[in-house]
Amino acid sequence: MQIGVETSRAVDNKRIYVVDDDEIARAALQFMLHDENETHELADVDAALRKSAFGAPDVILLSTNLLRLHGVAVIDTFKTRFPGVKLLLVAPSQSDPVAADGLQHGADAVLAKPLTVETTRKKVDRLLGRTARTVIPIHAA
Repeated sequence: MQIGVETSRAVDNKRIYVVDDDEIARAALQFMLHDENETHELADVDAALRKSAFGAPDVILLSTNLLRLHGVAVIDTFKTRFPGVKLLLVAPSQSDPVAADGLQHGADAVLAKPLTVETTRKKVDRLLGRTARTVIPIHAA
């Protein structure tokens, strides 16, 4: 199903890794992004590093749970392995201390829960350097 897909973005062929140990969050993020991006969901950091043999990602959405587990060194690992990759931390809140630590160590942005299609796509598009969408609200009388 395609929700508000812009054709130019769908053929842009940007590769995104969703790296999260929470299967539900991972699937939700993959669903939100797959219409306009080549999106891969991966359960752990090692799987993301192995997947890179098939092409480097443009953006990695990394759960703060995995950042907490592996430490901020995982940010350096991704940034070294994938030069130019943008790292978006998926956190329970904007003020999450693990996310704040990740930002200080090189992560590019934080995506706070609750996750929505609009917010998720907007954050990813911004990291990819895509222009903002023009949204025209429709009000029923």
